[in-house]
Amino acid sequence: MPTFLNDSPVFGPVRSRRLGVSLGVNMMPATGKICTFDCLYCENGLNEQRRCAGRHNSAQTVAAALEAKLRQMRDEGELPDVITFAGNGEPTAAPEFPEAIRAAVALRDELAPTAKIAVLSNGTMAARPEVHDALMLVDDNILKLDTADAEYIRLLDRPVGRYDVEEQIRAFASFEGHVIVQTIFLRGKWQGHDMDNTSERYVGPWLDALRRIRPQEATIYTIARDTPVDGLMKAPADAMDAIAARVSALGIPCQVSY
Repeated sequence: MPTFLNDSPVFGPVRSRRLGVSLGVNMMPATGKICTFDCLYCENGLNEQRRCAGRHNSAQTVAAALEAKLRQMRDEGELPDVITFAGNGEPTAAPEFPEAIRAAVALRDELAPTAKIAVLSNGTMAARPEVHDALMLVDDNILKLDTADAEYIRLLDRPVGRYDVEEQIRAFASFEGHVIVQTIFLRGKWQGHDMDNTSERYVGPWLDALRRIRPQEATIYTIARDTPVDGLMKAPADAMDAIAARVSALGIPCQVSY
């Protein structure tokens, strides 16, 4: 059950299973978590465990820290493969997220021109015009859709406030292919609920959502670290491979992390 918080406003670099050498950008404070989801599997812990009085980082604070770190890495001869907006919660919920993205793009172009910029987001803010426009500027716009089933999302992802799956699918489709759909598959039980989303009940509608979104790629993964609640388990490799094959059959590339 141990979980962790990331440094702020810049953390790493770390070697990501999916992204390579990743330099993280954290719009949230280092002392806690600010998120529009409260996922049972979150490596940063549950929201109630990580409440803090801190505020989101400003774009100016992020830009200054990112510039200093990129210059240090350049001097040491190892620039990142990707600059990843992630951190302790939902990056797109930060008031100055669009400004931070524009600053990061400029710094990347100047100091690390071969690096990509990625955003790991739960997608809850994707329909906001200013967030949509900022996400169109990044190389990898990675948005989460763990299922197309509203009841399951309420169990696993536990959105804070209003959440409509249909609206999310439409918002993701509005990127017209400039989006990577990220999905966790897992098994186990929590408070008497079967949390297995590898069955046809969940996979079929999720594939239908992918048909509508038409992402440039799907990336599926399973639990790799401790989770804040007991009872969740990794999805087996054969189940992951079977799901990936069905995604590929739609003409959508699929990356798998076991």
